[in-house]
Parts: sequence; C-alpha cells; structure tokens
Amino acid sequence: MKKLLIIYVAVFAGLVSCKKLEEINVDPNRVTETHPQLQLTQIEWDAFRYNQGTGSLYAEKILVQTDGESAGQYYKWDRSDFTPYSRMRDVTKMIEEATRINSNSYIALGKFFRAFYFLNLTLTFGDVPYSQALQGETQETYTPPAYDAQKDIFKGILSELKEANDLLANENTIIAGDIIYNGSVAQWRKAINAFRLKVLMLLSKKEGDGDLNIKAAFAQIVNSEPLFTGNVDDAQLVFLNQEGNRYPEFNSSGYGSGMYMDSTFIRRLQDREDPRLFIYCTQTKNAEDAGLPVNDFNAYEGGDPAAPYSEVNTKAANGKTSKVNNRYHKDPTTEPMTLMGYAEQQLIIAEAVVRGWVAGDAEDYYDKGVKASFKFYETYAKGLEQYVTETIAGIYLAKSINSLATAATEEAKIEKIVTQRYLRSFLQSPWEPFFDHLRTGYPSFRRPAGVNIPFRWIYPQAEYNNNAENVAAAIKNQFGEGNDKISSKPWWVQ
Repeated sequence: MKKLLIIYVAVFAGLVSCKKLEEINVDPNRVTETHPQLQLTQIEWDAFRYNQGTGSLYAEKILVQTDGESAGQYYKWDRSDFTPYSRMRDVTKMIEEATRINSNSYIALGKFFRAFYFLNLTLTFGDVPYSQALQGETQETYTPPAYDAQKDIFKGILSELKEANDLLANENTIIAGDIIYNGSVAQWRKAINAFRLKVLMLLSKKEGDGDLNIKAAFAQIVNSEPLFTGNVDDAQLVFLNQEGNRYPEFNSSGYGSGMYMDSTFIRRLQDREDPRLFIYCTQTKNAEDAGLPVNDFNAYEGGDPAAPYSEVNTKAANGKTSKVNNRYHKDPTTEPMTLMGYAEQQLIIAEAVVRGWVAGDAEDYYDKGVKASFKFYETYAKGLEQYVTETIAGIYLAKSINSLATAATEEAKIEKIVTQRYLRSFLQSPWEPFFDHLRTGYPSFRRPAGVNIPFRWIYPQAEYNNNAENVAAAIKNQFGEGNDKISSKPWWVQ
C-alpha cells in the first residue's frame, strides 16, 4: 500500500510539472483587476503637474540663473526623454479596466490624457511612436515601434479628443476618483473641447491644409460644443495643506534663494503698467530697503538673460534683482495648477476671430480673457488681491498699449493676443509660450548675439540603443539623414 501511495504521488507530481509555469505559479494575493477610479486620481495628479520646473521659465525669458549657466536660458539644450510613455502606461491600464467594466467615462478621460501626453511628445521631438506605441505587454514577441509622421499624430490627437467628447455626451454618472471636477461629466466635456481649440491653434501655420480642415473644425467646436463660461470651469489641480498634497514649491530652498526674474519679462509688465507684476515678483532688496510700496513699478528689476550668468549674479548680490514672489514657496496652497482655463480659451478664440476662423468680436474675447486672468489672481493671491480687481482690469484694458482696438493690423492684433497668453502663463503653462513663439514669433526672446532659438529636442539616447532602425528612419523622413538636431524644423512649424 505504501508503494502504491508513493507511485501515486510521483505520478501526480509529474502531471503537475507538465502544466505551464504560469498556471501553477499564480499569486492568489496579486490583484489582476481593479476599478479605473483607483487609477484616475494618480493619472490626474501626474498630468496636471507634468513638466513643472524651471526649464521653460529660462527658455521663455521669465527667470535668469545666477549660480551657473542654464541650458534653457542660452538655448544650449540637447536631448529630452520619453517620460510621457511611462505615464501613459497607467492611462492604458485605466482604459483596459474601463473597457472591462464597460465604463465610457473612464475610456473618454483615458483618450484625453493620451492626447495630452502625445501632444507634449510630438511638440518636443516631431515624429514619435504613436500608432504602435504602448503595445509591448500585448505582444508575444516585442517589436520596437515605428515612428508616425507628425501630421498623422496631430490627426490622431484631434480624433481622440473628439471621441472623448462624444463618449461623455451620452454619460450622466459621477466619475469616481476625479480630483479635478469632482466627477462632473459636463465639466470634463468643456475642458476637452477647450483643449481641442488649443491643439487646433497650435496648427495655425497649417490652416490651409485641406486634409486637416482646421478652420471648420475650430468653428464647429465654438458654435456647437460646450466650452468654459468662466474661471469656475477651469481644469485645475487645487492643492491642500496636507502632507503630499501641497504646492510643489512649498518650502523650496531654490525658490527662496535663487529664483531671480528676467529683465525682459519685468519690462513687459512695467511697460503695460500690468499689476500682475506685484503678484509674480518680489521687489528688489534695494527697493524694499528704501521703503518703496509694493505697487511701485520702479521697485522691480530683473537680470539680463543675454548676459553671462556671473554678471547677473553680481547684480542680484547687489540687491538689484527681483525674485519670484514669496507666496510661491511660503504658501502651501498658493494657487491651483491649471491645465486648461477660461482665460486661455478666450484668448485662443480671440486669435481665431482675427484669423477669420470663426465669427465674433475679437476684442470682447480678448477683454474677457485678460479679465479672467486678473480674476484668477484676485481669487488666489492672498494679501495682493487689491491690485488685480475687476475695476483695475478695466483700467488696464483701457490703456492704448493693452487695448486690442488700437492694433491697426491683423498681425498687430495677434501679437497683442499672444503676448497676453504669455503674461498670464507665469508658473502655469510650462512651454506653451515657447511653442506659441515658434508658431507666431511672439513674444520676442532676448538672447546672446548669434544664438538661434531651437525648434525641438534631440531624441533620447535609449532610442538609438533600442530602436535604432526606426529612429533613424524618422530622422531621415523629417530632416534628412543624420539631422537629429535642435535646429531641425518639424512639420508643424514649417
């Protein structure tokens, strides 16, 4: 009997050993399915804080560096990275889980965040993997993804945003896990459609491309789709005075000691008598010591972005350079981070009216956009709100230099509109003013003689190591063989 038992155990063990490894090596405690609401919160947190940092502030002539040479300030950058793909792995998982439980709301938001990240990728590099991207986990044998043409990527982005809006149009349930709009489908539709307008405006150099039909697409959204009607609709991440939920630069030693302002940014605000200067910057130490009031425009100075950093450092050390306002590193909830807002939407539509894409009163859209920017700071700039009231915004817009009505030509109107998008972007819209500059030339960015402004970044070294054939083909198709350079001009600005 004992021999039979031993034989039975041996045979059973042999049968088990023949099973596939994955069938017997299952961890019963491992979660293989989850509700997409558990993924959405982190996805939103990451996206609304994406690309925050000083790089864009140097390139857009808002900050100057005093303790070393900034690659952004002098336009000497080279490679960027493919970080958005790692972020989109979470988005892909959310879409998969949403598909499993048949939840169109989460699928729609997944499409929005895909569009957001792919837009950042293609603006950074040009052609990138799109149609074959993020498929590694579904392939039995991994195949490196091919690169898509930038035009096709933009078409895909616009298609995904339209699909997101259309999916939400038939939804009426609360989106659990949403920390932006507390689950409101209606608010998300407004944000998605406003973002569609932003993408279309980025393609202003391609307005004559019949395949894209930019003018008609823009007009259809303005005339037929839900859009923001005020700052209350802004797609923004609100911070809390709780560990892990505070403003990113709260208690930042860098912001407290070394974030000095660019003289050209300050001068633009001074020339326009723009009180947002008092919201963004500190007075110089010398001005403060002299007792100048906060609202004295002469109390503010910046460093020359085209000068050697040692020269700027000397000026700062002598108390002659303003810093980023203290509220950005001393207030744990200072202001929300806005991914898409009413002020920007109105200025985009104002530009579209000037370009003839849509009917309307460009001056009215422009004024509402500027007033909305002032209102944002009246709401959130604690202790400084008296400088940016609605009355003061009206006085500001009545000045000839700020009024759209005084611009005599279409080009002059576009310059004023784009400049206002720039002035409202402080610590809010990383790299957007830079890309607006690439497509319009506004505002101008001061730099050392002989330095050209780049159009893009070089592809990551990892692509050369792991996807060499496809990245080489993409470079050749766009710029000519071997021309992966920051000076190479991608399709969208040609």
